[in-house]
Amino acid sequence: MTVKLFEPLKLDALTLENRILVAPMCQYSARDGEATDWHLMHLGHLAMSGAGLLTLEATAVSPEARITAWDLGLYDDACERALGQVLEAVREYAPIPVCIQISHAGRKASSAAPWAGGHQIPPEHAHGWRTEAPSAVPHGEGEVPPHALDAADLERIRDQFVATAERAVRLGIEAVELHGAHGYLLHQFLSPIANKRTDQYGGSLANRMRFPLEVYDAVREVVPPGSPVWFRVSATDWVEDGWDLDQTVELARALKKAGSPAIHVSTGGVSPKQAIKLGPGYQVPFAERIKAETGLTTIAVGLITEPKQAETILQEGRADAISLARAMLYDPRWPWHAAAELGAKVRAPKQYWRSQPREYKDLFKDAAFGQR
Repeated sequence: MTVKLFEPLKLDALTLENRILVAPMCQYSARDGEATDWHLMHLGHLAMSGAGLLTLEATAVSPEARITAWDLGLYDDACERALGQVLEAVREYAPIPVCIQISHAGRKASSAAPWAGGHQIPPEHAHGWRTEAPSAVPHGEGEVPPHALDAADLERIRDQFVATAERAVRLGIEAVELHGAHGYLLHQFLSPIANKRTDQYGGSLANRMRFPLEVYDAVREVVPPGSPVWFRVSATDWVEDGWDLDQTVELARALKKAGSPAIHVSTGGVSPKQAIKLGPGYQVPFAERIKAETGLTTIAVGLITEPKQAETILQEGRADAISLARAMLYDPRWPWHAAAELGAKVRAPKQYWRSQPREYKDLFKDAAFGQR
């Protein structure tokens, strides 16, 4: 039996060498939206992981779209120049396709970094600003209500997503993921918990899906044909009467019709009242149903930590790819160790070949790493 985890995966015209994806993981280490030397170190070692795709952290479409004042952005020339310098250095030594996750935090913006408590920073304080959202409903009790977006605001934000996508294309980024999960702006439009609008963008499922789908269509229009554009979604809010799996299946069908080659399935984030049922692979059943009912290429994530666990998910047809976040931070060579355990081969820089244990002498295969 072949090792499914190390089989190629085709997303439009982009072929990934294996089905291990480095998930987007916020670093809260940018300066005015600009990538720093931290990003060079962080992305540099993840780029040598042997994964099939490296996804940049949530990248804001405007200063107001950042989760924190230290979030990565791609909304002006300085941001584009800084990220371009980091990617140029990483690509010189690590030939891995790069995906950008384009994001707007909505009402969850203007926050402190997680290690500083993650609370909302009021607009009048340093590093704080007035947030914006579908409706003037705060995320948490006692927070400053966000500005409710009007028609002109929606056009502005749509244009900001497009402008960020255009900058990503200029930087040679090979794929785009739109962040519609974890309680951020596009998820806020989807969820009746955050979306209390009475116009064409609120109320019915079709109306709540309207703005996220408009953003998808607008971004798809400016990304070259063959370069994949997909959506990350929270398949459930884990709150009664919130966004749920049935609605997610309908969104997935709409995205597939719009040309999306894949969907990245996570959960939660829109409400502090969420009651998440944690356990190994706890989000996989959501990905499994979306895949079964839509046929859309499905990326699973969430407490997938062991190579055999990941391989079983793929062998059983529950998902098409595995996305790793915390597990990859803890072990940036996770794909090497997975290949050794499962009997596959993985690309690695020649400078590191002597690290392979004697019993895995055929573990590494050649790549254009470190050819300078």
